[in-house]
Amino acid sequence: MLIHGASGALGTVAVQLARAHAAAVPRALNLDPGQELLLTQLFDDDGQTQAQLLERVGLDRSTVSKLLRRVREAGLLTREPAPHDRRFMVVSLTDAGRAPQESIADMWRTLEQISVRGLTVDQVEAFTTCAHTIEKSVRDHSRQAPVG
Repeated sequence: MLIHGASGALGTVAVQLARAHAAAVPRALNLDPGQELLLTQLFDDDGQTQAQLLERVGLDRSTVSKLLRRVREAGLLTREPAPHDRRFMVVSLTDAGRAPQESIADMWRTLEQISVRGLTVDQVEAFTTCAHTIEKSVRDHSRQAPVG
């Protein structure tokens, strides 16, 4: 069986794409790259546990902890023990945290339009499907054993 991407090209392109998207986050929002991901998750479902956020944003635990600390220090969210189990921390938006919702949504819409310029609808759908499959494969494997 031929192994596609054995040279590491797939991983390289994935990292380059992630970096390009992170670099496109406008500083006008006064957010560091990654913070908009946390806020977007909370816009969609406020009051998540830290563990839920960790799973949904797809970043490692230490990165999410740092992002949460910075966003909390900026007054955009609160982090409190869950009423049902005080071992879990519930992350919720403050009024200030809800304020940039439309600006962040506009930024994501614009970035998506820029990203898919020159692609057909079928190509965008195929890329999205493949990217989700690749992400799931990598996550499932990394839960079992380290890569290598």
